[in-house]
Amino acid sequence: MTVETTPPGSIKDLMEICTGFWAFKAIVSAQELGLFDLLHETGAQPISDLARRLDVQERPAETLATALASLGLLKVGGGRYGNSPLAETYLVKGGRYYFGGWIAHLDQRNYPGWAHLTEAIRANRPMGWQSGRQEETPFDIVDPELTSQFQDAMHSLSRQSAASAVQRIDLSSARTLLDVGGGTGAWAIELAAANPQLAISIYDLPPVCELARARIEAEGLSDRIGTVGGDFRVQELPSGYDTVLLSMILHDWRPDECRRLLRACHRALVPGGRAIISELLVHDDKSGPADAALMSLNMLVATRGRNYTAAEYGAWLREAGFEAPEVRPIDAPSCNGLVMARKQAPSGGPPAGRHAVDTPVS
Repeated sequence: MTVETTPPGSIKDLMEICTGFWAFKAIVSAQELGLFDLLHETGAQPISDLARRLDVQERPAETLATALASLGLLKVGGGRYGNSPLAETYLVKGGRYYFGGWIAHLDQRNYPGWAHLTEAIRANRPMGWQSGRQEETPFDIVDPELTSQFQDAMHSLSRQSAASAVQRIDLSSARTLLDVGGGTGAWAIELAAANPQLAISIYDLPPVCELARARIEAEGLSDRIGTVGGDFRVQELPSGYDTVLLSMILHDWRPDECRRLLRACHRALVPGGRAIISELLVHDDKSGPADAALMSLNMLVATRGRNYTAAEYGAWLREAGFEAPEVRPIDAPSCNGLVMARKQAPSGGPPAGRHAVDTPVS
């Protein structure tokens, strides 16, 4: 009989997984204290000054700063702590790619919801955002403050993905784009900046459109980006567009709802028009990747959806009437793949075209 003396794998790997919330909560506390904003304004500070400015004692200030330095969010030199480039880019309020809205959403709405994960698994339904209101999703919220918080989070997250995606999507021949469920315009703003010939319409719920218009105006793009209030769950999409975008939309819904929305997108496009899906794609064998798989679990807690595979999207696109769906890899926080397909063009119309790195969806 052989006795195994060395366990497989490393317990340190498991420890890192199990204590992941420690790092997250350290970032949350730093945000709540205004630490990154302070260091952006003052530059690097010794712990004594940092503690005084944050109105905390030196022991907790040093403990938190050391933890943040270990995570690569602060840099240390000459006894002073300052923001790292990562923190300067993503954790300072007012920055173009400020990530704080997403972090606040995770802490205030998402993190408490995950306390009910086992219940969500057993019941196969979202647990809701407010006490006693099961099956309430972020899209059923009528409270203006909660709507604003959720849209801030989505804008914060989507801006990063949009900035990466614009390098991977050739829209040089596009003139009109419908951003379905476009929120407060994160994708629209990035796409408009990269494609000066493009006119964009954001289609979302009326209260969201109101929030979007404020952001669009602040970016000086009101002449290029408009909003159309509506609810694609019960209303037809506006039509006549040569491009339709669905970014982080389909993962919120059941397969039958996804198929219905893709059929609506097909109707919204002119012949030869293109649909673009931006999502975290699950491997066809359902083995991962981790970001897509865990986000899918998050959808179980918060919505009726989950993350899907490129093959599933390809099948639904064909079913809706699209041709030759293709997937293009991308590296972004909320998107690892773009799935694209075209509505059939009239005879003799322009070919769909294919990028060198595109992979046909089987």
